[in-house]
Amino acid sequence: MTPERRQVAIADLLKRIYLVRGRRVMLDADLARLYEVETKALNRAVKRNSDRFPNDFMFRLTADEAESLRCQFGTSKKGRGGRRYLPLAFPEQGVAMLSGVLTSRRAVKVNVAIMRTFVRLREMIAAHGELAARLGKLEKVSAEHGRDIRTLFEAIHEYMNPPDSPPPRIGFKPKAK
Repeated sequence: MTPERRQVAIADLLKRIYLVRGRRVMLDADLARLYEVETKALNRAVKRNSDRFPNDFMFRLTADEAESLRCQFGTSKKGRGGRRYLPLAFPEQGVAMLSGVLTSRRAVKVNVAIMRTFVRLREMIAAHGELAARLGKLEKVSAEHGRDIRTLFEAIHEYMNPPDSPPPRIGFKPKAK
């Protein structure tokens, strides 16, 4: 896999990692799509090997958690062909344990990509954490130096939390025919 293609895969995987109960997890339906198996087949394999999945390796979402994530992962409403059961959530250790349960070539390749993604996510969070700590120290020092430095820090914080909407498109725009 080329580095560009791996980057695309990692970017796609990052979209499928959610923060639930203070932990980064992947949902059973997303994992099943990646492994190219049905969700019920994945869940059946997990159930058959339940001793490999203690509560810190896998847990079922509550109705409230599932509802709050519904807009993010786009499941259908109850009674409209949707899920019968609440989704299972797998933190990094649970995803790693899935590699022992699902042993197809595809599952092995996907698991390697997922593990790389979790590692990259940890690296990004660590780097962001270091930057935030340094900015915090500088903000304390800058309190003595007035409004100019505060404005600078506000701009930096704004840059760290980019807006949700994409920037306006610039460049040549052909006339409509």
